[in-house]
Amino acid sequence: MNLPLWIARRYFFSKRKRSFINLISLVSMLGVGVGTMALVVVLSVFNGMEELNRMIFKTFEADLTISPAQGKRLTVSPGLLQTIQKTGQVHLITQVIEDNALARYRDGQTVVKLKGIDNSYLQRRQLDTALVEGRLRLQEDGMAYALVAEGVRNALLISPEDPLTLLELWYPQNRKSYTVLSADAFNRADLAVSGVFFIEDNFNDYVLAPLNVVRELVGYEQNQLSSLELQIKAGGEIAQLKKTLQQKLGGTVVIKDRDDLNPDLFRAIRVEKLFVTVTLAFLVLVASINIFFSLSMLAIEKKDDVAILYAMGASPSLVRRIFLFEGSIVAFIGAIVGLVLGIVLCLLQQRFGFVSMGIEGSLIDAYPVKLQANDLIITTFIVITVTIVVSWFPAQKAAAVSKAVDSVQ
Repeated sequence: MNLPLWIARRYFFSKRKRSFINLISLVSMLGVGVGTMALVVVLSVFNGMEELNRMIFKTFEADLTISPAQGKRLTVSPGLLQTIQKTGQVHLITQVIEDNALARYRDGQTVVKLKGIDNSYLQRRQLDTALVEGRLRLQEDGMAYALVAEGVRNALLISPEDPLTLLELWYPQNRKSYTVLSADAFNRADLAVSGVFFIEDNFNDYVLAPLNVVRELVGYEQNQLSSLELQIKAGGEIAQLKKTLQQKLGGTVVIKDRDDLNPDLFRAIRVEKLFVTVTLAFLVLVASINIFFSLSMLAIEKKDDVAILYAMGASPSLVRRIFLFEGSIVAFIGAIVGLVLGIVLCLLQQRFGFVSMGIEGSLIDAYPVKLQANDLIITTFIVITVTIVVSWFPAQKAAAVSKAVDSVQ
């Protein structure tokens, strides 16, 4: 039997005397519980926001993107494609040429991000849920089509139902003898608009067009691309494949997953999550100050009992552990209650979405939440650490004062 824990439990659950110390202990327990619940809920919301962004990017971006380490053009050889295919984990390889271009439609014009893609892009079926008008097609019956984002459609007042009005794409030629005022200074491609898609604002200036049309427009050679986009087979490990391909292809290329393509956003989310965690940890610390006061008062009230323990041969470390266990009981019960309430609130939010985003036209109606075991472990560690810190000093004081009383007697 653990004697310090047994005595601490008797002190806490004793029914013979309900004093002001017990009330402070209950307030401490409530504070720790609320702080723990807040930590679980807030960290889960940040996890949900991170997962939401990954879901958004998954609608448009590939699992892995291979781009040149230097410059804008990637030279693609048959050996490079064979090396990728030999991994056995790649389902589709999409050849991409991407650059800025000028788009004109009737009397309107705007700068767009032009992305030339082959037919494998549509086979990935990522845009199926993002299509808001028209059809998903790039080439049909010998005619080339473009897919435009909602932002481009609104800027140029494009109608996919009007097959007679074509979208003009202009790109400057790389020739110094021409001036920008010369009509021959630009390459031009005319495409019918087959569909409009909407994902979110970051992708609102995109125009998707057939690869061969874009290659001719921007003047790339047949073996030159901007990047290769890889879709991994179901069950494939993206991180491991990324590492394997990087080793095989060498330093001439850079391989990125979706997180690597959007580092600033995910870094911002993680930094905000860190600062919020630190802030809520301080709130738990403030709530745990009551444990300090309750233990200090308990040490004064029980100094005669502890003196008797000294007389019976108890050591200062045993007395110290009694009060440490007393504080741990308060924090442990509060933490368990807070964890349970936090998990229940997150599960209810996932199921019913009680707290809405409050933004019209948002991709989701309610705040996204995602529980992670790491966050529960971090929360428990914070509560335990704070409890040890605030309980140590009154426990040390109780051991010293009671020993002094015993020596005087």
